[in-house]
Amino acid sequence: MPESRANAFADPDRHVMEKAYARWAPLYDMVCGPIFESGRRAAAAAARQVGGRILEVGVGTGLSFADYDRSTRVVGIDMSAPMVAKAQERLATGEFPHVESVMVMDAADLAFGEGAFDCVVAQFVITLVADPERVLDECARVVRPGGEIILVNHLYSEKGLSAAIERLLARPSRKLGLRPEFPFARLAAWAQRHGAVALVERRPIKPLGVYTLVRFRRLPDTQARAAA
Repeated sequence: MPESRANAFADPDRHVMEKAYARWAPLYDMVCGPIFESGRRAAAAAARQVGGRILEVGVGTGLSFADYDRSTRVVGIDMSAPMVAKAQERLATGEFPHVESVMVMDAADLAFGEGAFDCVVAQFVITLVADPERVLDECARVVRPGGEIILVNHLYSEKGLSAAIERLLARPSRKLGLRPEFPFARLAAWAQRHGAVALVERRPIKPLGVYTLVRFRRLPDTQARAAA
């Protein structure tokens, strides 16, 4: 593969993404709120089914706070300080007592103990981090056995006109904080390598199926050892 094309499909540079989301922070709710609403609500609904203590990776400005309820306790993290500042302003209104805290943190190095959460949610995040597999490893570490990792993203179409358009947009979309060419196969390969998680659901989100919801369950320790 030519070097220019290989670079277009490489994992994003963290600093590029930080700059992109610092620019998005003032406009994020107005522009991205409606665009991502269906995916955001589907992920939160799946997380509510698990219940308990939820870690939201890539919480952004806290748009998802209202999608949870008092049956959950939510901790939010994001690498973007401007985004977290917006989320903290939202939290300070007192309208979301089920949200414990919001903080700046690198998803590839989570400052939480093993099994600290019943569920980890990452909405429109995993395709944009510099090392997706490491972030997924961290998500699996901090979720309890029997708990879930819930992802929602646009995933690469892999064939047809949509795939061709996504490949064409791969390079210019990076500066906007987007990545249209991330394949589901990479998530499946991670789960197989990890050994302690199992895919339990993969479905397109209505009405248009642009986004995909993916759920992994952390296996009980006895099952994980047997699968190793």
